[in-house]
Amino acid sequence: MDRRSNIIRFRADGWQARLDEGFDEAGVRRVADALGLLWADAHPGATILVGYDTRHNSAEYARVAAGALSSFGLRVVVSDGPCPTPVVAWCCARRDDAVGAVILTASERSCEYGGLVVRGPDGGPVSREFLDAVEQHISLEPPADGGGYQVEDFSGPYLDDLVTLVDGAAIAAAAPSVVVDPMYGAGAGVLAVALERVGCRVTEIHAGSCEDFCGLHPEPCDPWADECEQAVSSTGADMGFLLDCDGDRAGVVDENGKILLPHELSPLVLGHLVETRGKSGRVVATLTCSARIARQAGRLGCRFTPVPVGFSRIYREMREGDVVLGVEEYGGLAFPSHLLERDGLLTCLLVAELVAKSGRTVRQLVSDMGDKIGHMRYTRRDVRLDPAATQAFRNVLPGLNPGLVAGRRPVEVSHADGLRLQFDDGSWVLMRPSRSDPVVRVYAEAATEGERDSLLDASCGMVRAGA
Repeated sequence: MDRRSNIIRFRADGWQARLDEGFDEAGVRRVADALGLLWADAHPGATILVGYDTRHNSAEYARVAAGALSSFGLRVVVSDGPCPTPVVAWCCARRDDAVGAVILTASERSCEYGGLVVRGPDGGPVSREFLDAVEQHISLEPPADGGGYQVEDFSGPYLDDLVTLVDGAAIAAAAPSVVVDPMYGAGAGVLAVALERVGCRVTEIHAGSCEDFCGLHPEPCDPWADECEQAVSSTGADMGFLLDCDGDRAGVVDENGKILLPHELSPLVLGHLVETRGKSGRVVATLTCSARIARQAGRLGCRFTPVPVGFSRIYREMREGDVVLGVEEYGGLAFPSHLLERDGLLTCLLVAELVAKSGRTVRQLVSDMGDKIGHMRYTRRDVRLDPAATQAFRNVLPGLNPGLVAGRRPVEVSHADGLRLQFDDGSWVLMRPSRSDPVVRVYAEAATEGERDSLLDASCGMVRAGA
């Protein structure tokens, strides 16, 4: 056996790999064995929840993981069907006897990938130190078959709570028509039921069984949102909602059949939380998010806390308290009063509530918001380099402090997560080497596409020169 090919390395919240490059039953058993060893040592006899999505063999892998975990004397409870990550996290957080959860999912990745996500007792991420310890205890050979486990309904109790978090009477009075697209993922039959229970008229697409997602990449953005956008237009629906494969991120389609950018969705939801629902607290967002969320926070009187990329950074701030919303670059929104994890389903219900209570369409609401906080143009470009060049740029990055970029002088320079340059009109650019791939990600945002692209071109040139 090639020892190197058998080594498993964790990403930010667990293990992901291609099915043809090592993600298999033996690997799942090995990881679950290491988790069971550590959890049982720290919390003998405690409860672990196991959930899974709809991709290839996820249900079988969940049973394999459950057996390995229970062999250490842990009480293991497995979902009775595919269910979104926020459902498993919510159930874990509300059980006094649960010390963690395992979800077999690769989230928005394509059908060629499998994944195993680890969550802590509050439903949020476990520490990097814990994941490192798990890595150290993964055996090279899969252990023998494990013990028994229980099967329970996770989605039912979650849904009962979810529908109480919005004004069902107001939504039912408006009775908006909605297209729901779970993208063949774990949210099928869950989000649609929640929306129906609060009074929406729902048409659900892409909800059947299709392990390869029937050619879709389960990520709620264009071009994968095309069929949802077309369904909204053809049916005359008021809006459309998409979920990624494990339901922690949502996409929203307006009445014209055009998907909102994450940088439009997050400040829109924040405005609803504060202005309509009377919430208050800090807004925590990654440095790669649009300036629009910071502007909206400032307009609403919310303190804004920027953090480096990674949901674990947002999670740590939410644990400190006084946070009304956590925001990721790609549209993941966390509502700490509900759960210390992103929840795409609650995001969708809040947008439906906003439309119902405002009497405005989704696009009108976005336009109104832009008039208040300004319109910006945001994009990202990846500069692919070989591993040595990527490392070379990473090495010189702390010393970079350019006086001019595209003929413009930065007014603020930050090395908190790569190199971020802020300009006096609110535009900015960020150069950030990936932690896992030989690529430097370059983000830019400005009032016009021309200004944005000038910053982007100059910064990409700086990356190549530094490498």
